[in-house]
Amino acid sequence: MSSVLERPSQTAAGTPPAAPRRRTRILALPEAQWALAALVLFLLALPLHLLDTPAWLWGPLFAATYVTGGWEPGWEGLKALKDKTLDVDLLMVVAALGAAAIGQVLDGALLIVIFATSGALEAIATARTADSVRGLLDLAPETATRLADDGTEETVPAGDLAVGDIVLVRPGERIGADGRVLDGASDVDQATITGEPLPVTKQTGDEVFAGTLNGSGALGVKVERDPSESVIARIVAMVEEAAETKAPTQLFIEKVEQRYSLGMVAATVLIFAIPLLMGSDLQSTLLRAMTFMIVASPCAVVLATMPPLLSAMANAGRHGMLVKSAVVMERLGQIDAVALDKTGTLTEGTPRLTELRLLDGSGGSDLCLDADTLLRFAAAAEHPSEHPLARAVVDAARERGLALPAAEDFTSTPGTGVTATVDGRTVAVGSPARHLDDPTRPAAAVVAELEEDGRTAVLITLDGRPAGVLGISDRLRPEAATATRALRDLTGRAPLLVTGDNPRAAARLAAEVGITDVRAGLLPQDKVAAVHELQAAGAKVLVVGDGVNDAPALAAAHTGIAMGRAGSDLALETADAVVVRDELATIPTVVNLSRRARKLVIQNLAIAGTFITVLVLWDLIGTLPLPLGVAGHEGSTVLVGLNGLRLLTDGAWRRAQHENGGR
Repeated sequence: MSSVLERPSQTAAGTPPAAPRRRTRILALPEAQWALAALVLFLLALPLHLLDTPAWLWGPLFAATYVTGGWEPGWEGLKALKDKTLDVDLLMVVAALGAAAIGQVLDGALLIVIFATSGALEAIATARTADSVRGLLDLAPETATRLADDGTEETVPAGDLAVGDIVLVRPGERIGADGRVLDGASDVDQATITGEPLPVTKQTGDEVFAGTLNGSGALGVKVERDPSESVIARIVAMVEEAAETKAPTQLFIEKVEQRYSLGMVAATVLIFAIPLLMGSDLQSTLLRAMTFMIVASPCAVVLATMPPLLSAMANAGRHGMLVKSAVVMERLGQIDAVALDKTGTLTEGTPRLTELRLLDGSGGSDLCLDADTLLRFAAAAEHPSEHPLARAVVDAARERGLALPAAEDFTSTPGTGVTATVDGRTVAVGSPARHLDDPTRPAAAVVAELEEDGRTAVLITLDGRPAGVLGISDRLRPEAATATRALRDLTGRAPLLVTGDNPRAAARLAAEVGITDVRAGLLPQDKVAAVHELQAAGAKVLVVGDGVNDAPALAAAHTGIAMGRAGSDLALETADAVVVRDELATIPTVVNLSRRARKLVIQNLAIAGTFITVLVLWDLIGTLPLPLGVAGHEGSTVLVGLNGLRLLTDGAWRRAQHENGGR
């Protein structure tokens, strides 16, 4: 963090209102419309069926439920079948129709509604992600003020700016294009691009980015990139590209189920056809084939996976981690490398006063200052300012219970700081570089020490004499070091720190949490490159971040987790999971819980496989009574379901917390 400070003036323009979010209406999605229609029809038919009313009352309603909820997955399944792929949704539609064919109309309709609702939820999640990507473009202003050669101003669409144009950026406006400052000085909030928690001073020759927010000064900016190639536009492109190129995810059991279902269908046909060809009677052959189909059906195999994963998801949700799908829950247990953002992830994302140094002879001979008195002067002078550093100083004074006197003659100068009269004394708070005319003075050594330690140094002068130096930094989350160690134990390697902040601040924080591999000063595309580097070495990377600048890396990672409270809309939608309460310690616990779920899945597959093997052999070698086959099949299904529910308990969460994470 640079020690150069700027303060917005009293007359600075306020932050422009946020652009309205363009959210897709849920009922505008065809999947949601069909699912809602199926649900309404089912709810109308259900009481009529349960009350034993005539079939002509509830039959058409159930038939309409089958059509509205099942036609789309059925059609997609038929198209997949044309490509020689047996789609799981098609199997479910066939199963529902089969249930109706043997008189289980209610069961089949319920299955249709469940699958239609699941498809609608997936479509809604996809639409929300697309909305957030489009909303990111709203960060860039629609218009910009272009300066002609004769100095006249012209308002033009930001998309029409060309390389070489000169634009005027007034206080409080968002910058319209990537470029370089030709004239002026101001503080620019570029957290959307770099994630830095504090505004950065921009002067002649400094680079600025489209979509970042100008502070109190006016800037003349020369456009250096076409708007379509700006950093903010590239963030959008990278998120969309990652979403399109990321391999389609599928639960492991779904891959097994496809092959198993094909084999089961083929075996059922053979068991029915071969004995008939050899002269067996139709009734006994059909009964044996039906029994085989029932006991060999993959219900228990499917339930072997879903209850453990859904239970783990529910448990994680109760403890502050929203996992968006069972696929994500399964993938979390596979990660073997972690990349962590700094600001807002390992830190709280808010600058705070961490140190106050009194200078020898501070305050002059007429007033002996202590730390509280000096902080009181500084906070009173800073109180009218809206700068994040000013808020940090004022908050520190309030935390100490200090009463702030009124400040008079307040002035703010971009790049320098503030000046005010407090209790008859002239107080200046701001940039050491602008207030220290002699680099050999003791204050310069204190400033250098604080900056070397990764803090932002703020100088306080009283009546023109240096009185003290404030050290301000983004405070580390209390559980950051513990969570980092736990992730290292889980993956067998220390996490990687990827941040847009400056190297000194990044190195200081990394040392506090035990991270040795630090990548600082990164733009969003650099974070994606760091993830791809790990993936090229065979790693399955977990990325944890919170900002717009983290979204491309979250999308490119094997699994992405966003911090919930301060997370940007784009990060929250792009991520696979969200830490709702911003408690880092939940991340390694959920990874452990995912691995425990995988162990239960293996147990359940063994149980289901044993039941299926015994029942199938009994049916093929001997004569398995149909009621006994149904009881065995349903019993195995219930057993694996109950076994998976073990991860719902608080005890399962506590055990996951205390595991060492060994792979």
